[in-house]
Amino acid sequence: MYRAGIRMASLWNVKAKLWVNGRKDISERLAGKLVTVDPPIIWFHCSSLGEFEQGRPVIEKLRPDYPDSKILLTFFSPSGYEIRKDYKGVDWVFYLPLDSKANARKFFDIVNPSLVVFVKYDYWYYYLRECKKRKIPLLMTSAIFRKEQPFFKWYGGLQRKMLSCFTHFFVQDENSKKLLSQLNIKNVTEAGDTRFDRVSEIAENFTPIKEIEEFCGSSPVFVAGSTWPADEKIIKEAIAGFPDLKIIIAPHEIHDEHLRQLKQLFPNATRYSQLTTHDSRLRSNCLIIDNIGMLSRLYRYATITYIGGGFNKGIHNTLEAAVYGKPVLFGPKHEKFREATRLIGSGGGISVNSSTELSSQLKKFLNNKNELDLISKQSFDFVKENKGATGMIIDYIAENRLLTS
Repeated sequence: MYRAGIRMASLWNVKAKLWVNGRKDISERLAGKLVTVDPPIIWFHCSSLGEFEQGRPVIEKLRPDYPDSKILLTFFSPSGYEIRKDYKGVDWVFYLPLDSKANARKFFDIVNPSLVVFVKYDYWYYYLRECKKRKIPLLMTSAIFRKEQPFFKWYGGLQRKMLSCFTHFFVQDENSKKLLSQLNIKNVTEAGDTRFDRVSEIAENFTPIKEIEEFCGSSPVFVAGSTWPADEKIIKEAIAGFPDLKIIIAPHEIHDEHLRQLKQLFPNATRYSQLTTHDSRLRSNCLIIDNIGMLSRLYRYATITYIGGGFNKGIHNTLEAAVYGKPVLFGPKHEKFREATRLIGSGGGISVNSSTELSSQLKKFLNNKNELDLISKQSFDFVKENKGATGMIIDYIAENRLLTS
C-alpha cells in the first residue's frame, strides 16, 4: 500500500518522485558497487538528515579505529539522501530498499555486513528480522522511547518483536531505559545524545566566513536558523523596533518560491549568493542564506539565536546554537524534543509563543548584558556537560569485539 501510494504521489510531489527514482534498480546498483568487496562492512541506517547528524560522530570515530572496514550508509528519506549522497566519510551512500521479505534477504546477501547500526529509530521489520536470523550484531544509537509509542501498547506485539532483534540499545535518557525494562529488555545503556559530540566537534573546528564577518561588523546580530514561513512572519513583526540589529535568516527550505516569499517579507534583504565583501548592499541589515551547509557556523556570529519549526511540526537542532554559548529561542512546539526541554531547564533556552514575546526577549538581552552573559553561559555549559555518548558506543564495540581492527 505504501509503495502504491508513494508512486501515485510521485506524479506531482518532488520528494515522492525522488524517493521512487532513487530506488530504481537499487539492488543491481548496490551489487555492482560491492561485488569485489570482502567483509568487514559496517552498515549505518538513518531515516533522514537529523538522524545522520546523530550517527555521524560514531561513523567518524569508527573509521580510523577500523581502517580495514568499509562503511555503507543508507537513508529512507530524500531529505537525507539528496543532501548527503556525496558524503566522503563513508564508502557508499544509498537509499534503503522498501522493507519486504525479499528485499531484506537480497540486501543482506549483497552487503553481508559484519555490524549494523540504526540511528534513533526507523524500525523495519524484515530488515531487523533478517539481521537477527543471520546473527549479525545490531545496535540502536541515540534512541529515545515514550510511553505513547506502540511498543508499550497492548496492540504493539509486532513492534516488540522488532525490539528483540537488537543486540544493544544506547538510549538518550533514563525514562527510555525504564520503559524498555518494563518489556524485560536489559541490553540497554543510557548514553545520551551523540549530537552533543557532533556540535562540539563542529565548534572546535570552526572556520570563519569572511562575508558574514563583514556583514555583522560590530552590530548585535540575530541569527534565525531552519525557519519556516510561520517563524519568518513572527520574526518580521518582532524586529520592527530594533533598527540597529543585524538579521541573518537561514530558512529550512531554499527553493525559489520560498526565497521569493522571504524577499517580499524582507524587501531590503540581500541573498548570500549575491553578496561580496565589497558589495554596497552590505549596508542592508538583513541577510538571507540561500545555501545548505553553512548554518552550524552562522550561530557563532550571533548575539541571540532563534531555531525554527516551533510554530510548525516541531523545532530543529537547538544544540548547534547552544554549543557557542548563545541564548536559544524557539516556538512552542518543542515538547517532543528532549534536548530543547532540557535546554529550557538549564536556563539556556526560552520558548516564545508570539512575536510580542520574541520582541520582549530581544529587548531584555540587548539592553541587559548581565542577563545575556548568564543565559549564554548556561547554554554553553548545557552542551559541555552532556558530551560523551559517542565514546560509550565506540568502547562497547571494542570491548565486545564486534569488529576486528
